[in-house]
Amino acid sequence: MSSDPSAPNGVGMTRVALGVLVLCTAMNMLSRGISDTYAVFLLPLSREFDADRAALTGIYSVYMLVYGLAAPAAGMAFDRFGPRALYTIGTACFGTAYLLAGAASALWQLYLLIGVVGGISSAVLGMVPASALVSRWFRQRLPAAMSVLYAALGTGVLLLAPTTQWLIEHTSWRVSYWILGGGALLFLPLMLTLPWRRIASGHPAYRELPRASGSVSGGAVLMRALRTSAFWGLFGVMFVTSMTTFSIVVQIVAYLVEVGFAPLQAASIYGVMGMLSIVGMLSAGTAATRFGERRVATVSYSCTIAGIAMLALLEWQPVYAVVGAFVLLFGTMQGSRGPLVATLAARLFDRSGLGAVYGCISLGMGVGAAIGSSVAGVLHDLTGGYRAGFVLAALGAITGIALFRFIDALSNPPPAHGVELTDRTLPP
Repeated sequence: MSSDPSAPNGVGMTRVALGVLVLCTAMNMLSRGISDTYAVFLLPLSREFDADRAALTGIYSVYMLVYGLAAPAAGMAFDRFGPRALYTIGTACFGTAYLLAGAASALWQLYLLIGVVGGISSAVLGMVPASALVSRWFRQRLPAAMSVLYAALGTGVLLLAPTTQWLIEHTSWRVSYWILGGGALLFLPLMLTLPWRRIASGHPAYRELPRASGSVSGGAVLMRALRTSAFWGLFGVMFVTSMTTFSIVVQIVAYLVEVGFAPLQAASIYGVMGMLSIVGMLSAGTAATRFGERRVATVSYSCTIAGIAMLALLEWQPVYAVVGAFVLLFGTMQGSRGPLVATLAARLFDRSGLGAVYGCISLGMGVGAAIGSSVAGVLHDLTGGYRAGFVLAALGAITGIALFRFIDALSNPPPAHGVELTDRTLPP
């Protein structure tokens, strides 16, 4: 086989495709990993600003809401301007926001920097451009590629949550924010020098795919998608999944500390959850190929519900066996629905407008996460505990099972549109 990068079947194209996957994986790790360290900052910020739980979880709620609202615009901007503009501007804004957060003297500044600027930057750097870009380079093995992208989210939490807790304990929460922001800005020179035209062009076989009739722009594809039950089904899955997840994870470190675990132990448990989520994310696409999306989603949501039950049990039995069961059940399934949604979106909608479509689907994730984290915080203040938030999370998971069962496009998705390509046409 020729190694000429320009050859459709060349080893060079495979290397470029894998390079694109590595790039998108790294940016997912950066944006989501840093953003999700907020759970570690919750208690230090509470002591610093003497704020109630609802006010603090509100910062993360604003972040996720803004992320969701910005995701459609990020998708449309990707379709129109390409990845170079998004990744460069997003990296600069993201790193600067976290640098400035370290100097915050009032909560409203964190709402602005972490919530608003951080949310917009994460949308520009995260799964929206990554899913659109990777779908240009992979076809039959797209589920595996999407699983890798989602696994990067868990990897970021695994690496950064305990590291950030260590930094807070040995320096301060302010210095920790400065280090996180400076680390993000280190990626800026790379964003300015990558061969973006080649990256954005996609595999030659992608460029030869027939486009959906009349798809002249991402907006046109999006307007057609909005009229389908498939779109709203995927939107609903993202909404209830995020509501379930973020009703739990934003307060998980605080909860573990309150039931008796040391802060570094609690942060490490949170990090291990991120590590185990990699297993679920990587296996979701492969399992769905064999067993179907509905069965995989049903098992995943059921394990999530069982994990929530274990978390509630920790209030009476704060022992490692119970926390281990929670981490295994909840952590492994955390994020496993994401690859299913991304793969189904790529199969169901014309890829020439996938950025816009997936961006709007991601709005469901942002709104669901914002509602889950904020309502769980309010419920904590009203009840003085976490049980009501756990019930909210379980109801979201039950709804997710129903969506995959009763929406035909999710339970019985059609084959991928366009010509079916072989492993010889696109890289493995």
